[in-house]
Amino acid sequence: MKALRIHEAHDLRLQDVPEPKFAPDEVLVRLGAGGICGSDLHYFAHGGVGDFKLREPMTLGHEVAGEVVALGGEVTRVKVGDHVAVNPSRPCLHCDQCLSGHSNLCPNMRFFGSAARFPHVQGAFAELFVARQDQCEIVPPEMDYRVAACAEPLAVTLHAAAQAGPLLGMRVLIVGAGPIGVLLAASARLAGATEITVTDLQDAPLRVAVQMGATRTVNIRSEVLDEPFDVAFEASGSPAGLTSALGALRPGGRLVQVGMLPSGLTAAPLNPLISREITITGSFRFHREFGWAAELLASGRIDVTPILSASFPLSQAQAAFELAADRERAVKVSLVPDTLLMDGAGA
Repeated sequence: MKALRIHEAHDLRLQDVPEPKFAPDEVLVRLGAGGICGSDLHYFAHGGVGDFKLREPMTLGHEVAGEVVALGGEVTRVKVGDHVAVNPSRPCLHCDQCLSGHSNLCPNMRFFGSAARFPHVQGAFAELFVARQDQCEIVPPEMDYRVAACAEPLAVTLHAAAQAGPLLGMRVLIVGAGPIGVLLAASARLAGATEITVTDLQDAPLRVAVQMGATRTVNIRSEVLDEPFDVAFEASGSPAGLTSALGALRPGGRLVQVGMLPSGLTAAPLNPLISREITITGSFRFHREFGWAAELLASGRIDVTPILSASFPLSQAQAAFELAADRERAVKVSLVPDTLLMDGAGA
């Protein structure tokens, strides 16, 4: 079977690999569609993301959905033929973090397509991949696989919204209009925020942010933020974005850091945390929010159609990654098995 593997920066290869074996509590999934994430782009462009560096070839991909094609003997949660959104997080389920409801912080986490561990955890941009049964959320058979694959980034933003505390009636700032930023707009709207301002350096993603729930957009190249916010989400992963978010909060405001900052030390004006009693917290991946995300997408309560920019077959992955990196032209680019794309792109 074919799998999309990164060997080093800019060295992306569609290669033949052995079909994976699965344990009694696991299922074999045929890929329906997978979204190219910012971390996939970082591995492609830089050979790593944050502190996680490539040390061996690795199959990319963690925003995925597909069809269950085989079951281990102990599987009861799904059946062959089910369409599933697949949670890329595979916590141990036994450590203190898992048992206390914080499985996203599991020190033994195995996350699809991640170089955080060595040997690396292989991802799911492959014709077939294996998942534990508890990673699978059944979705309606008529649901576009590309939409179902968005359960993962949507779950990231639902968790970030939960980290912020109550958002009902709040004025919210979102710094960065990438896929996570625009999905944060949808999550903040769902949580009851009355004003949702999204900032970016480019106009194209800001137009998508409006479609996803932003009540105002600001291109900070030419406009200035002129009002204090109750809550800010930093989704750009840049020190400049962090500085902007801190400066825009009212006294007593809250900042949630969602974007992964560059490796090493990050300079930021932290005195306002003291003089204005700003609260800052991190938000890392998700846990129970993945199931919520799949349900919200299946019910249509959150429509991610505006972020779906293009689909490419696995055999054209290089072109797909190049488009996904162009923020003026794309928000979310999907990879689809060649045969499935020819049959109608992921339904």
